Amino acid sequence: MVLALILALTLGPVALVLIQAGGAGGLTAADWAAARFTVLQAALSAGLSVALAVPVARALARRSFPGRAALVTALGAPFLLPVVVAVLGILALFGRSGLLNRGIEALGLPGVTIYGLQGVLLAHLFLNLPLAVRMILNGWAAVPPERFRLAQSLDFGPRDVLRVIERPVLRATLPGAFVAIFLVCLTSFTAVLVMGGGPRATTLSLAIYQSFRLEFDLAHAASLSALQMALGLVAAFAGVALVSPTAFGAGRGWRGQAWIAPPDPRAVARIGDGVAIGGMGLFLALPIGLATAAGVTHLPRPDAALLAPLGRSVAVALGATLLAVAGALALGLALSGWRKGMARLADGAAMLVLGTSPLVLGTGAFLALRGWADPAAFALPLTMVANGLMALPFALRILLPDIQTLRADYDRLADSLGMEGLARLRLLVLPRLRRPLGFAAGLAAALAMGDLGVVTLFSDPERATLPMVLYERMGQYRMDEAYGLAVVLVLASFGLFWLFDRMGRADADV
Repeated sequence: MVLALILALTLGPVALVLIQAGGAGGLTAADWAAARFTVLQAALSAGLSVALAVPVARALARRSFPGRAALVTALGAPFLLPVVVAVLGILALFGRSGLLNRGIEALGLPGVTIYGLQGVLLAHLFLNLPLAVRMILNGWAAVPPERFRLAQSLDFGPRDVLRVIERPVLRATLPGAFVAIFLVCLTSFTAVLVMGGGPRATTLSLAIYQSFRLEFDLAHAASLSALQMALGLVAAFAGVALVSPTAFGAGRGWRGQAWIAPPDPRAVARIGDGVAIGGMGLFLALPIGLATAAGVTHLPRPDAALLAPLGRSVAVALGATLLAVAGALALGLALSGWRKGMARLADGAAMLVLGTSPLVLGTGAFLALRGWADPAAFALPLTMVANGLMALPFALRILLPDIQTLRADYDRLADSLGMEGLARLRLLVLPRLRRPLGFAAGLAAALAMGDLGVVTLFSDPERATLPMVLYERMGQYRMDEAYGLAVVLVLASFGLFWLFDRMGRADADV
């Protein structure tokens, strides 16, 4: 049922747009250039994010230091930031008048520009590197501690640990992380719009937006949407085909250790881990700090003008979280029990939603509703469903490795005890999946909290969410108010993430 709903909600709007447009329009040379740039920037963004995340996740997995737990929690901040706020922070640090260029000019050197491909990659790296680190770190957390203790008793060196333990973890987590980030970058809109810097840095999402909003050429937009979905489908199936479970077997579970793997005592390893953690911390903290500093002096008063849209955003986020996590859990449990070929096919179909532009989903819903109802009346429910749908693939990618390990380790024991139905869910599945469930719920809630996609097509001032109000303030050039609202939005988004993630990690090691 979940898979059928995903396909209906993903393919239905595109089919409706094609029908309303009277067929697909032709693709021009500029469209194919946009497609090539879209694939290039998505592949480079995902590759850089995953490659840089591996040493950071490895360092966090084997080092204990004050503030480690807070740092792991803070890794969700850049990905959870509203994209406009994140881009403003990037520009404050790396832009033409940012701190970096001011320092370079003070030395008498020519400044650097980040607009174009390099700017897109920088923005995507800032947004997606923490997500890749958390996904890989969750893979390390799935390794039973007995495997590391056995490796120590066998006098394994660093190369042996890498070959026997760490490489299987990376084989199980890297493809899913790469595909998830690739598909996010494939449909990226705001970051490319601000950082692209011209026609040579135009993606399919920008071309779709221009066809819908500026030209209202539905046939052309439908063709671009179909091409974007085809690219996403190919990427999703390719990633699913490469995923393999770690198959480390069952263990007693972690019991409060401060780190996941035994630390590497070599000085070179300690220095390398420190550089990886410190470099990532600075790269993420400086833009966030600059964006926050611009808004803390203009915080809005807690009146109805703030609390009403904030309450709508929280309600939408909670509803989207429930839909995303429940759907991902049900689909993940089903996929883990299906035949390998069918499971990969269904997994790839579930990932298809990330290859669909939110603009297409919103326009399809608008076309479906406008004949018999006021689309604005359904603004919040449609936004909730759309956000739940967009977050479901992330939740599925987070849950699926742990579900596969759970099924491999405990299915036979549960079957022998006659544990079925709700009892199995309550006593086995939910306790063993508590940590990834909390992380997935926090991610879904924060993404929905800061969304500015579908709601822009439907919402009116009486139903506006907090991101919509922020967008309106920016359009009115009331930037002081916009920065203040941005701080509130960031606090709300990260607060929801922390709450759900903390609920997942509380007593999960006992």
